[in-house]
Amino acid sequence: MQDKKVLYINACVRSDSRTDRIARALLARLGGIPEEVRLAEAGLQPLSEERLNRRTRLIEQEDYSDPMFDPARQFQAADEIVVAAPYWDLSFPAILKLYLENIYVTGLVSEYTEEGMPRGLCRARKLWYVTTAGGPYVPDFSYGYLRTLAKDYFGIPETALIHAEMLDVEGFDAEALVDAKIAEIQRL
Repeated sequence: MQDKKVLYINACVRSDSRTDRIARALLARLGGIPEEVRLAEAGLQPLSEERLNRRTRLIEQEDYSDPMFDPARQFQAADEIVVAAPYWDLSFPAILKLYLENIYVTGLVSEYTEEGMPRGLCRARKLWYVTTAGGPYVPDFSYGYLRTLAKDYFGIPETALIHAEMLDVEGFDAEALVDAKIAEIQRL
């Protein structure tokens, strides 16, 4: 039996990221050797008019061989996906939005039915979202957004949220909270 392809989308920019620590505990629990995309080092570019026109032309030709589609092909082919992103300004870092903009390729990760409804083409059965917050965590504009994309647009039927919060609030022991979350993951 072939090992499952686990894709680790790492949107953590700090070398000592608590979010990354928790995500790596999850990756160890999932087993196998994940393929990691460090978004801060991925060289992603926003879709300028020129890039958007080129991308649209290639999609219309159903030519997905251009390297600009590599992240979308990689995402589409994963069996399981782990996204690690700290909770910044009530959402996630902008680099994750840039990644999503680059992978949302009609014909690779989704298509539209005859009725005009999106249908996902991704192979993954589950997307895990790992985050940490200095204060209280509100999932609406981070996990909620990714959960909707995964289920309704990418075709990933199951999502899960792993989060640790209150890590920078006086009176809370950040290390103990992170360690407790890692212990919880090990019991999964």
